[in-house]
Parts: sequence; C-alpha cells; structure tokens
Amino acid sequence: MAGGALKRAHLYEHRITGYFIFACVVGSMGGSLFGYDLGVSGGVTSMDDFLIEFFPGIYKRKQMHLNETDYCKYDNQILTLFTSSLYFSGLISTFGASYVTRIHGRRGSILVGSISFFLGGVVNAAAKNIIMLILGRIFLGIGIGFGNQPVPLYLSEMAPAKIRGTVNQLFQLTTCIGILVANLINYKTEQIHPWGWRLSLGLAVVPATLMFLGGLVLPETPNSLVEQGKLEEAKSVLIKVRGTNNIEAEFQDLLEASEAARAVKHPFRNLLARRNRPQLVIGAVGLPAFQQLTGMNSILFYAPVMFQSLGFGGSASLISSTITNAALVVAAIMSMYSADKFGRRFLLLEASVEMFCYMVVVGVTLALNLGEGKELPQSLGLILVVLICLFVLAYGRSWGPMGWLVPSELFPLETRSSGQSVVVCVNLFFTALIAQCFLVSLCHLKYGIFLLFAGLIFGMGSFVYILLPETKQVPIEEVYLLWRQHWLWKKYVDDYDER
Repeated sequence: MAGGALKRAHLYEHRITGYFIFACVVGSMGGSLFGYDLGVSGGVTSMDDFLIEFFPGIYKRKQMHLNETDYCKYDNQILTLFTSSLYFSGLISTFGASYVTRIHGRRGSILVGSISFFLGGVVNAAAKNIIMLILGRIFLGIGIGFGNQPVPLYLSEMAPAKIRGTVNQLFQLTTCIGILVANLINYKTEQIHPWGWRLSLGLAVVPATLMFLGGLVLPETPNSLVEQGKLEEAKSVLIKVRGTNNIEAEFQDLLEASEAARAVKHPFRNLLARRNRPQLVIGAVGLPAFQQLTGMNSILFYAPVMFQSLGFGGSASLISSTITNAALVVAAIMSMYSADKFGRRFLLLEASVEMFCYMVVVGVTLALNLGEGKELPQSLGLILVVLICLFVLAYGRSWGPMGWLVPSELFPLETRSSGQSVVVCVNLFFTALIAQCFLVSLCHLKYGIFLLFAGLIFGMGSFVYILLPETKQVPIEEVYLLWRQHWLWKKYVDDYDER
C-alpha cells in the first residue's frame, strides 16, 4: 500500500445517518447467537431433568453433595463434550467462512451461519440421545464459525475511524445481551418439568431467525464490494453510510487496498509473510487466545455448575450466574464509551491488573475457607459472587470486546478475511479447550484453578504492554503504519510499501 495514504486520512468525512445505524445494529445481531449459546449451555447442564435423561450418574452424585463443596460434582468428559463440541466444529467451519466472506461478501457468511444455527437449535430441542445432542451442537458450531468470522469485520469496515471502537463493540454488547437473556430463560425453564431444558435449547432458533432476516436486508460493506470489483455499488454504499458525497479520499484508499488484495493469490500463506508478523502474533494468535485464557468463558459456561459445586442450591446458582451476566452487559456499555476515549491498550492493561487481583483473592479465599464436604457459609458465598461480578466488569470492558475489536483493526485488506478466520479459529480452539478442561481442572486443582488463571492474566498483560501499539481513531487502512513506529515490529515491516 502506498505510503501516501497517510496524507489522505484528514480528508475523510462522515456524519451519523439512519442508514449507517441500521446497518450496524442489524449486522451486530450475529453476536446474539454466540451469546445465547454461551449463556444457555451451563444452565442446561445443571438442570436436573437434563441430567436425569442423559447423565444419571452425575445427577446421583450431585444429589449426594447438594449443599456441599464438591469440586468434582460435574467431572464428566462426555458432559463437557456437549459444550465443547460446538467450538471444535466452529473452529473448523471458520475456514469455510473465510472463503465465503472473501468471494461472496460478509453478508453471505452471515446468512449461512444463521441457517446452520437454526438447524442446531431444532436438533438439540428434539434430542433423544447424546449423539443427537452432539450433532445439534455441531450445527450450532458451524453457525458460530460463520457468524463470528464476518460480523466484527463488517462492523469495523462500516464504521468511521473516530467511532470504530464504539461501533465494533456492538458485537460484544449483543453477545452479552444474548448471554443474559439465556440465563433468564434458563431460570424460568428450570421450573418446567421435565422438558424445560428442551425449550432452552430450542429457543436458539429465535436469534438465528433474526440474524437470517437481517442478513437479507443488510448492505454489503464498501470494502467487500471493492474487493469483489463492484466499484459503483461500493461508492454508493460508502456515500450512504458516511452521509456525505465527499468520499473520494476514503474511496481511493479502498481502491489501493483492493489492488494489493487482488495481487495476493494465497491469503493464508501471505499471513505468514515477515511483513505481516505483527498481525499474526498479536491479532491472529495472541489476543484471541488470551481472551479465553482469562478464565472468563469458564465462568460463563459453567457459572451455574460452578456455583453449585461451591455449595449454592440449584435456583440460587442460576440467580448468581444471572447477576454476573447482567454485570457483563453493563461492562459492555461502559466499554462502548471508553474504547474511543481512553484507547484499547489502556483498557487492556488496567483491566489486567484488576482481574489478576480478583482471581488471586478468589483462589486464596477458597483455599482458606473451603474443603471437601464443607457447606458454603452464606456470607462467604456473597463475597464470592461480588468478586466474580467485579471480575466480569473488568473483563467485559476490556479483554471481552478488545479481543474482537483489535484483531479486526490490524489486518490489511488482502489478509483481512483469512486473518479474521484465524482469529475465530484460535478463539474457538481455546474456548473449546477451556470448556473441555475446566471442570476436570476444577476437580483436580480445586481453588488452584483460579490462581492458574491469575498467572495467565499477568502474562497477557505483559504481552500487551510490550507488543501492542494504540489503534484508537487510526483509519483501518492505515493501521499498518503503526508497525513502522514500534521498537520491535519496525524490524519486520521495513518492506511494507514494496508489497
């Protein structure tokens, strides 16, 4: 890309239009699929009717330790496979989503994802055996793979640079709302015997339907249209979303980025090129992996299960997890305001310090006060819920949204689709790994699992401090210029202009 692009950034113009708001709100609904599944899975796996039908052994063990601390109540690899199978299928499907996104546009992947998620909800609701449960989860995983790949890209490409952080985090907000709604649904369906769990799983068809209908009417992004050679349509959409006819500077940057993209025949191979090392290390691998290694999704997956393992009753555990997920929604709204004001780097570093402290306190508290077979004192239970809520607030305004926002900003157009596929693949791989390993780790490490997460958070905070420059308000097609100013990455990108 020509270095002259830097001289055009100040010529970009925009104003907020109804068309722009509509495109971003509808486009962000893809997050509700991911969120609903994150929220519904843990609640369903703690419901007695579900356990009686598919995991009677776990149900008996749960009843023996109903009000006691027993870290191993839910240690069953088939049960955790019910959760993690979705993410393993999602990480594979995201490579198919990359092809669809690159060749047919962002909308194409959104539509495929919504159809697959709908099928998964139907199969899970009708499940008669574990095989049907896993099959439904695979369909849901394909839906998430095709949904999570294009939506962050869609929002980042639609948004003007000055508000890109706020707009991109609509994905995180709809994800959090999906989680909260799923928890509220679980709280009600737990009281419907014996088929309440089927209703929880089957209602996944609702966000899938909304996403499909939205995908039918969404405009394609100007970046994608230029990439497909539809220049007049791209210019028309850019005028509508920017609310001005003066779009020549930005459009010219899109054309130059597209020329570089068309010259790349093997985008995944290009991602490994030396000049793309910063995007690979930070965006494709580091941030999506660390987002999961905070331990946050373990709390989201298994909050009801975890609270029951710590001694909360069934309904009390669902209420506690609902409270923590309400905190996640509040944090997402806070992040929408703060990302473009304080910057991505600041939020990640500040929250890492907070989260490290909370995990250490939770781990030490459990070590000093709980043992096998002990009942959980009410006062201590309240303290744990407060600490986890504070952890959720810190995560929800930092690693949660930034784990999607920052990678979507880093890649140049020629590797953007393939790069985002690797982001989603790495994210889902570690999501699945944590999902599959958390309960067995909780069983064997006990309180030590929280200290382990504290150590990981310290490491990821150091990673950000050393390697990540600030991308706040930098035009998406000019982010590559930041690498030339970084003490380490400039050694890798000296040849960037010669692409």
